[in-house]
Amino acid sequence: MSQRLVCGIHPVRQLLLARPAAVERVYLQSDLGGERRARLADVLPNAARVTTVSADELERLTGTTKHQGVAALATGSGPLSESAARDLLARVDKPLVLVLDGVQDPRNFGACLRTADAAGANLVVVARHRNVDITPVVSKVAAGAAEAVPIVQASNLVRFLETLKSQGLWLVGTDDAAGTSLYDVDLTTGIALVLGAEGEGLRRLTSERCDHRVSLPMHGTVSSLNVAVAAGICLYECLRQRSAGAPGKAGSR
Repeated sequence: MSQRLVCGIHPVRQLLLARPAAVERVYLQSDLGGERRARLADVLPNAARVTTVSADELERLTGTTKHQGVAALATGSGPLSESAARDLLARVDKPLVLVLDGVQDPRNFGACLRTADAAGANLVVVARHRNVDITPVVSKVAAGAAEAVPIVQASNLVRFLETLKSQGLWLVGTDDAAGTSLYDVDLTTGIALVLGAEGEGLRRLTSERCDHRVSLPMHGTVSSLNVAVAAGICLYECLRQRSAGAPGKAGSR
C-alpha cells in the first residue's frame, strides 16, 4: 500500500468524508484558529489518530507553507495499474479520458485533476517519468480530486495511447497551430483529450498518435492558454456536446 500526505482544509475534509478508513493520522497545527478548526470539527472523529504539531513541523512534513494548518497521512492503492485502467474503461460507455503529456507544474496538475473530477472524467493518464508526481501541493490544489479521480501513470505514454485507440476511443490533441477548431470535432463518442506540457505542447510522437489535432480560438493578444485552463475548456466542451446531442464535424480515423 502506498502512502500519501494530503494538506489543506478542503482536501483533508473530503478525504475524511469519502475514505475515512484510509486516513492513518491527521496533523493539526497547535495554534490552529477556531474558524478553521470548526470547519473540521464534524469529520475529525473519523480519523484514527489526531496529532498536534507546530507550524514548522507541519511545513517540514508537507513541504509547503500553504498547508492551512492541517494535513492527513492516507494509505491507498495509489495510481491504477495499466491493466486496471483498461478494465475500468471497458466497463464505461463512451469514456471521457484526460491525457497529460509531461505537465511539470504541481499547481497546473492539481487544477487539471480538480477539473477532470468536476467534469466527470473516467480516467486521467500521465507519463510516469515525465509528469509531476501527486505531491501535497498537487493534492491541495486538486481540493480532494487527487484522491477521487482514477489516475494511471503510463510507463510508455505513446504505447498507452494505442491501447486507448484499441478500446474504441478517439484521441483529440490540442495544438496551437492546428487548423481545426475544438468546436468542429465530434466529442460525443469515447474521447481521450491529449494536452501537452507547459510551453512545449505535445511531443511529436504523442501528436502523431492523435486522430484529431485541434486548437482553441484565440481572439486576443495572447497566443496560448495555461494547460489547466485549456483542459477545462476541452472537458466542458465534451460535456456540452454530450448533453446537447450536438456533435461537431469529426472526420474518419
